[in-house]
Amino acid sequence: MPRLALYALAICALTVAAAVVSFIQGNWLGIVWVLLAGLSSNMAWYYVRKAKAERAARAATATG
Repeated sequence: MPRLALYALAICALTVAAAVVSFIQGNWLGIVWVLLAGLSSNMAWYYVRKAKAERAARAATATG
């Protein structure tokens, strides 16, 4: 897994934890944490799919 995807997943986990703590404390700022968790999750998927596409392109040029 690419390093940037791992960083994005770590950020996603931290923001989910921050959202849970924020909502437990009754703070509506947790909505911002939920939005950041969604953004970081999408970034992780993007980097994983990008790496997979690059690998497939390299394999196609090596064989073709």
